[in-house]
Amino acid sequence: MPILKKVIPKLQDKDLLHDAVMARAQCGMATDQRDVVAESLVVLNREFPGDPKVLYITTRYYSELANRTAQELIQKSPSSPEAETLIAEAFQAQGRLDDAAAQFRKILEQNPNQPGIHYQLGRILLSKPLDPATSEEARKEFEAELKINPTSPAAEFMLGDLAWRNQKADEAIEHFTRATQFDAGLAEAYLGLGIALNGAGKYEEAIPPLKKYTEMDPSDPAGYYQLATAYARTGNKPEADRLLALQREAEKNKPRMMTVGPADAAQPH
Repeated sequence: MPILKKVIPKLQDKDLLHDAVMARAQCGMATDQRDVVAESLVVLNREFPGDPKVLYITTRYYSELANRTAQELIQKSPSSPEAETLIAEAFQAQGRLDDAAAQFRKILEQNPNQPGIHYQLGRILLSKPLDPATSEEARKEFEAELKINPTSPAAEFMLGDLAWRNQKADEAIEHFTRATQFDAGLAEAYLGLGIALNGAGKYEEAIPPLKKYTEMDPSDPAGYYQLATAYARTGNKPEADRLLALQREAEKNKPRMMTVGPADAAQPH
């Protein structure tokens, strides 16, 4: 490790640099020096962007670092709400939703103002077959989350999604708007806002958020379709036709993505 640390900054040959930094990352994993691993991965991704081996090692090592950190948290603070949340999230990942919900409720009994827990309970409810009672229960969970964390973009997004499903376009617009205000990087909120504005017949207003969404996620055909709809309804047929062509191209090229973990917010239906 001392030798690698000393020579890496002096290396000019790219292949040698690649192998040396890879070796340092591997040594860091073997000796559990997590800062060394993280630093090495940053260098690899900066110097060799898109390299398949670098991307593979980055995925593998970050996953292992996450596991080690999670184990350390559970060992050192097993009764903390953070450790309890990790257990609940593990149940979620395994599909044991009733166990996850019970674990989240246990956290709330001990820490009623813990952020994020009501949101997770709402997400679990929405993962089940929806009926009016379940939808209402989920809505209450997201509203409870906002009482604890009033600027939660995820909770606002889910309330917007529920309002849209229940054909309450104006209410959905309010929630989606707040979600974009609280987190300008939440792409799905711009799509939800645009869809709701289109649904309310506010096509001119729908254009800016939908343009923002297509810029943030140019691979999603839904954004082009909704934006084409807004332009068509405002009389701009050439732009609508151009966007429909982009939609068809995106549908043709859209890759099948692997989801590594649960999403923070579901897309609006």
